[in-house]
Amino acid sequence: MNLVEKQLYAAPKRYWYYGTLSVLIILLIAWSASTVDLSNIEQNGWSIAGSILAGIVTPDLELLFTFNKQGVAYLLLETISIAFLGTIIGSILAIPLAFLSASNIVPKPVAYLTRLLLIFIRTIPALVYGLMLIRVTGQGPFAGVLTIALISIGMLAKLYVDAIEDLDTSILESMTSIGCTTFEKIRYGIVPQLFSVFLSIMIYRFDMNLREASVLGLVGAGGIGAPLLFAMNAYRWNEAGSILIGLVILILIVELSSNKIRNKLIRG
Repeated sequence: MNLVEKQLYAAPKRYWYYGTLSVLIILLIAWSASTVDLSNIEQNGWSIAGSILAGIVTPDLELLFTFNKQGVAYLLLETISIAFLGTIIGSILAIPLAFLSASNIVPKPVAYLTRLLLIFIRTIPALVYGLMLIRVTGQGPFAGVLTIALISIGMLAKLYVDAIEDLDTSILESMTSIGCTTFEKIRYGIVPQLFSVFLSIMIYRFDMNLREASVLGLVGAGGIGAPLLFAMNAYRWNEAGSILIGLVILILIVELSSNKIRNKLIRG
């Protein structure tokens, strides 16, 4: 018997632990499945599902390739603009909050209070922010931009903090020993360490915000969500299929591009 087999047989037997965990998971699945009520499905539900699939397979090509304000191309451009501008604003606002949340930069009470604020910001769903801001700014893309910026701040600041707390402080100590000013330490000691990480996080968040911007149109905050909702409510499945196809293509292109850029930033 080799050392690997000896180590395997010497490992503690945790049958009770795995058995209890399996039972809990099965009970949770059964409890969750009990909430599924198929009796609420309408008699024509399957025919509607077939119509949706038919609309995706046979989209309205005129709407898909029209370049006016009612066309899919313009709506997608508006959606990506909302996501991009909202991500930029949220990224900039998250930087000072991230430094105030880093316990290795500021006193711990200040860091804890700032983190509590960020938790509160992250708690509120995007649709709730959208509904509140629409009352302030009115319906349109501006409300969508503000909503994307708000929902970005909480998560971006949280990810920024992780990068800040992993800073190599020995570089700053070396720069202090040779008489560097605070600005020089920030410019040559901190920024080079954080720039690529922050930019990678921003690109990742933009990828997520593109999906959020698509949903925000459902509450009137601009983008492609509202035309999609109107088309589905009016049972215009060909139009809905055109919008969905354009949205899927856009998200795939952005995701592939963002993954390549992030890999280059992380790996240098």
